[in-house]
Amino acid sequence: MLKIDHLSKRYGATLAVNDLDFEVKPGVVTGFLGPNGSGKSTTMRVIIGLDRPTSGRATINGQTYDQLKAPLREVGALLDAKALDPSRSARNHLRALALANRIPFKRVDEVLEFVGVASVANKKVGGFSLGMSQRLGIAGALLGDPGVLLFDEPVNGLDPEGIRWIRDFFRSLAKEGRTVFVSSHLMSEMAVSADQIIVIGRGKFITSGTVDDLTANAAGTVLVRSSDPSRLTQVLNEAHGVVEPVNDAGLSVAGLTSDQVGEAAFAAGIVVHELTPQRASLEDVFMDLTADSLEYGHRSEAVLP
Repeated sequence: MLKIDHLSKRYGATLAVNDLDFEVKPGVVTGFLGPNGSGKSTTMRVIIGLDRPTSGRATINGQTYDQLKAPLREVGALLDAKALDPSRSARNHLRALALANRIPFKRVDEVLEFVGVASVANKKVGGFSLGMSQRLGIAGALLGDPGVLLFDEPVNGLDPEGIRWIRDFFRSLAKEGRTVFVSSHLMSEMAVSADQIIVIGRGKFITSGTVDDLTANAAGTVLVRSSDPSRLTQVLNEAHGVVEPVNDAGLSVAGLTSDQVGEAAFAAGIVVHELTPQRASLEDVFMDLTADSLEYGHRSEAVLP
């Protein structure tokens, strides 16, 4: 289990992590979400001892990383797939890790085969694509057969088959009772991969829960199709709905329930052909939760000539 206990990390005047406090439990895949600059990578670096906390602490099964006698057997991590010596072969890269952690060399070939890079094991990693480097990084994380695993943006550079493979891989690790902590900016992937979600922004904890928990109470939209979309748009705007056109004379309505949309249409004598509530997606919820935490935000008004 991972425990983040009132963790803060400051770099000069920048407070990258601000009093974070949460647990990552075994047996489930936990997604770690936040905008760019929110402190996700810093938190993971502190967990595995690459950075020292300014205050608070991060523990792995009750111990900080520097207290672990055999770190790679306790926790495996993939934080930067390209942080490799480009002159080394994939096999020699893993053998160096194995030697430093007293892991038998036979384990190297086992994990190379498992992640699908055994055929290029003797090639220099400097020539690897990002997807191949990600697979090699996963092999390194698995090398000590640890019970706790951390992955920072692990699907970057992977093709659809690779993404599906890693999704199933995370599930299998969790079913074995391991702690699986995954940072990603791909909301659609986290929605189908993660059992639990932790959201942070500007280094602060925002919320946590299952995907269903986070989306259940979020305001969704209503899809409506009618015989007179132009008039219905006017009616719904007057009812304080926010209306946007969609394909095939459909309208997407925010700010009103499906009952309210139907009643407004009926009162105006407009025939409705479809009326479907649209549940908010994890991406919708994430954008709402982190709207005030974006380091770089989109401006809707034009700023270029």
